Amino acid sequence: MSVFDDMRGELIYENPLSSPESLRDFVLEGKALVRFPQQCMRLENAESEQLGQKANYVLWCTKAFPADMLLTIDFRPVREPGLAMLFFSASGRDGRSLFDPALSPRTGEYVQYHHGDINAFHLSFFRRKEKDERSFHTCNLRKSYGFYLVAQGADPIPNAEDAEDFYRLSLLKQGFNVRFAINDLEVLTFRDDGQQYGPPLGGGCIGLRQLAPMAGEYANLRVFSVKKD
Repeated sequence: MSVFDDMRGELIYENPLSSPESLRDFVLEGKALVRFPQQCMRLENAESEQLGQKANYVLWCTKAFPADMLLTIDFRPVREPGLAMLFFSASGRDGRSLFDPALSPRTGEYVQYHHGDINAFHLSFFRRKEKDERSFHTCNLRKSYGFYLVAQGADPIPNAEDAEDFYRLSLLKQGFNVRFAINDLEVLTFRDDGQQYGPPLGGGCIGLRQLAPMAGEYANLRVFSVKKD
């Protein structure tokens, strides 16, 4: 039994991320190379890392998921340095869709996501960009609008050169609570009081973001409903 199995409800969405056809529900903001070398999706930058934030990108699933959900996805680091992030509960501010044409354009530069016109949780689950991130590995959970660091935990994923297989990421959002595990090891939790860091976030979209020059592989995305108490 995995760490959140007792909360898993019905399957809402499933995508093996194994071929170009897997991208039918996705849109890319910024420029990236999206390939499928071994029946899994590999993401890497298309622009030079010398461009800084302009070389980064976000790959969004266009489906809107409920406020309460259990998400699982397999991840493997391929090349460092860099950073990998999962957005969730993402929506336009003032109740708008994340893809409302009235929202400001987004091109992968981080400020557009934490101080733009969207709200979201940002889970940085693999941080190997700056020197302090490479010497002390943590997972960070942030909440926006704003740049609030609301939870932090140890990152058990090894560096890319030592990663021999995929690691299962499991994210549970239920009510005011967020819990995150890697290979069934729970690494961080957060309970949102709806005041200190702004109103609670509800349903919305999920997205994958990487910082150049990182390459990472993904497979077996699944989203489930959450059982009622």
